[in-house]
Amino acid sequence: MAKQNQLISKALRASIRRFLAVTKARNIEFMRDKSALGWNLFMPVLLVAGFAFIFSDQGSTQYKVAVIQPSATSNTELQSRHPFFKTKYIHFYTVENLKLELVKLSHHRLDMIISPGKPVQYWINNNSRAGYMLEQVLRASVTNITQSGEGSSTSSLKREEVSGEQVRYIDWVLPGILGMNMMLSCMFGIGFVIVRYRKMGVLKRFKATPLSALEFITAQVTSRLMIIMTITSLVFIGSSFFIGLQVKGSLLLLLLVFTLGALSMISMALIVAARASSEELANGLLNLLTWPMLIFSGVWFSLEGLHPAAQLFSQILPLTHMLEAARAIIVDGKGLLDVAHHLIVLLTMSLVFIAGGSMMFRWER
Repeated sequence: MAKQNQLISKALRASIRRFLAVTKARNIEFMRDKSALGWNLFMPVLLVAGFAFIFSDQGSTQYKVAVIQPSATSNTELQSRHPFFKTKYIHFYTVENLKLELVKLSHHRLDMIISPGKPVQYWINNNSRAGYMLEQVLRASVTNITQSGEGSSTSSLKREEVSGEQVRYIDWVLPGILGMNMMLSCMFGIGFVIVRYRKMGVLKRFKATPLSALEFITAQVTSRLMIIMTITSLVFIGSSFFIGLQVKGSLLLLLLVFTLGALSMISMALIVAARASSEELANGLLNLLTWPMLIFSGVWFSLEGLHPAAQLFSQILPLTHMLEAARAIIVDGKGLLDVAHHLIVLLTMSLVFIAGGSMMFRWER
């Protein structure tokens, strides 16, 4: 029995040594590739700087007012109900979900919510200058009606307040920029490397060693995860200092979200790398996986207002869950329980993809 335990212990130590050797070799290989290292470091920084410059002038945006009405209500119908809706330079749009609009109002993503009725009920953010101006316009329009004898006084208005600080677009889009950079590095960093190894016969040589497919894959995943998290952390710290980002939630929880997100996308790339024998085929398959995530995962814009089918499709993409969880932590200050479902989805995807990649993996072309 003791001899058997010694053999198991010896085999385990040998497996760990092989794993560490391949991980170290891959890390050194990446660090020597100056072009890839430079791209991963400077591309997201340039994007953040560009967006910070483009959206630095926040005073040119027009007023936005959400009107609690059935979505089929037209602007003509609104204007016939109250003179306030005839005011120029204000964008009125109808909504049905008050709860969602209140969240937007608290983040200064709109300036007022109004529900036409008797009395007219409206909500403003008590920290918003635009909300104050719109309230004065609304009261002035009611006063004009009263003086002309066409309606009642300002007592027919019911005022509600919400509070909250403004969320800049650059604060909202930063997780998207980091997520996009992570996704491209995860997908192409793993997919191309393993396919190139197979094409050059490196995997064939590995096959002749005691190294197992699971050990090789785990080493590749670990190496890429270490590199991506190091680069992402450096870019996040630098960008946060540059734009003055304040994370309302836990930084450790945010690190966990990014780690599981990177792991899930690396694991997804393994499905392609496990079988593809040419870089051309791998490039096509990886683009097929990455472009839907760039479009439907909310990298540049919110998924609100998209077709329900598109929103449903976005939920099967790992980048969607990573970005939604990251923004909930950064912008809303959400905790572990609030983003737990995203973490479970990312972890499940990672395990399924790693298991699938290990079973599909082949050493030779």
